[in-house]
Amino acid sequence: MDNLAIARILREIADLLEIKNDNPFKIRAYRNGADIAANHPHQLASLESTELRDIPGIGKDLAARIREIAETGDATYHRELIAEFPPTILDLLHLQGVGPKTVATLYRELDVRTLDDLQRAATDGRIRALRGMGAKKEALILKALEERKRHAGRHLLSDAHHSAAAIVTFLHDRAPDATIEPVGSLRRGCETCGDLDVLASGALPSLMDDFVGYQLVERILARGDTKSSVLIRGGFQADLRLVTPECRGAAMQYFTGSKAHNIALRDRAIGLGFKLNEYGLFTTADDRCVAGEHEQDVYKALGLDWIPPELREARGEIEAAAANRLPRLVDLADLRGDLHMHSTATDGRDDVRTMVEAAREAGLEYIAITDHTKSLAMANGLDERRALEHAASIRAIDAEAGGVRVLAGVECDIKPDGALDLADDCLGALDLVVASVHSAFNQDHQQMTDRLLRALANPNVDVLGHPTGRLILKRDPYPFDIDAIVDAAAQLGVALEINCQVDRLDLNDIHARLARDRGVRLMISSDAHSRHGLGVLRWGATVARRAWLEPQHVLNTLSFEEFRAALRRNRR
Repeated sequence: MDNLAIARILREIADLLEIKNDNPFKIRAYRNGADIAANHPHQLASLESTELRDIPGIGKDLAARIREIAETGDATYHRELIAEFPPTILDLLHLQGVGPKTVATLYRELDVRTLDDLQRAATDGRIRALRGMGAKKEALILKALEERKRHAGRHLLSDAHHSAAAIVTFLHDRAPDATIEPVGSLRRGCETCGDLDVLASGALPSLMDDFVGYQLVERILARGDTKSSVLIRGGFQADLRLVTPECRGAAMQYFTGSKAHNIALRDRAIGLGFKLNEYGLFTTADDRCVAGEHEQDVYKALGLDWIPPELREARGEIEAAAANRLPRLVDLADLRGDLHMHSTATDGRDDVRTMVEAAREAGLEYIAITDHTKSLAMANGLDERRALEHAASIRAIDAEAGGVRVLAGVECDIKPDGALDLADDCLGALDLVVASVHSAFNQDHQQMTDRLLRALANPNVDVLGHPTGRLILKRDPYPFDIDAIVDAAAQLGVALEINCQVDRLDLNDIHARLARDRGVRLMISSDAHSRHGLGVLRWGATVARRAWLEPQHVLNTLSFEEFRAALRRNRR
């Protein structure tokens, strides 16, 4: 069981306990356990109970629960809680804006058990009549149901990665001499994935029996000698293909590229007198195989440099590969700093010193602590006095940190009219200001554009955080003129953030490439709320690669002194 699978079960236990109106301390313990599991750098399933109890926040009972999940794939307590409710009740919890308290009310008052029940109750106007609901809540639920229909069958990149990694590990244990790798949209780093595609070369046919017997398989969809499909827990369809080692490179290329990329590549092959398929590159005249074992050889035989998987979307990569103009893509190892993270001063789970130590363990050279501001009351946001006091304490830690430089920043809320949440003299006294929208998402296109433009115009803003406000598979971006914002950022010297939170990845790859093309610098940030949260930087680096970003396009690939000099506030 990977960490995200363990976290999902612990989170469902917490949700079900909340629906039951159980002990709030017990609920909080399971929620904290789920957060720890989701963000922990090591695989919890490989740890013994004593090792688990050494992790802050995991006690004896929670450690035992994690061990049971790791060994059996579930927990008896989890199954007992599910048995108290219709199994479809969990589907309701996956809707944006529908939490356990709402589900409990709907279940008790309207006997809502399924998504169809919820749709009927909302359409009939029965939800608005409930105490604490109203017409606005009813409309939000209808919108969430519509968005769920649009995103059906899609999964976050990180969820897909962890599920595929667990399958690959399982298969490797049974075929250690085979080469087993994920392909498809997951290998390209797409922000959402449908099916999990796994390719195995050099494996015995018996690996198919192992695959369909995988412990998380809920249903076998198809079983063949070279391809099988299964439905696994979590709603994923997983496909395994077996190929010979001689075909591995061609199969990797065929099953990785987008449809448009593969069509363009096959057209190029035809134009050069070849035919290309998953078995290899063959001459049209005598059907002789000229490449197939290695991907690089396939591209080389077509007169192309090898194209990184993230670029295989038919967005100019074939032309660039033919002209030897492919970029040297930024990599996770290029990141030297992380400039958006939170501490216990607001809604973080760890104090500044702990975050510094986590950065040191991650190999970072510098960080910025950017806690929330006062408009986010639910996050205990900072007012001017607390912000300056917090900055002073951060600078004191920086003076003694040794090896990791620490900047005193803030994530300042952009109010509905575009004004910033803290006074200018306070913002000017800090080392870094990330400005972000956290409210009033329902403004129209012009209102939101004007709001963002006014915020960018404030000379204390260095970075625009999670610029489109989206939550992948949950909430669409708010409407605004992206061209106007990118142009303003370029003119004013404001960086745009690629937020690495797995359900944000905001900016997306298309907008990040637009920013790069217009001379805007990007910043890849974790937005970590705990010491374990720095691990999400990998997902932001993936977005940057899909956006064709090179290290020079990303601010936090610079040395500390170069980074500080490049900030807007220090260029005036």
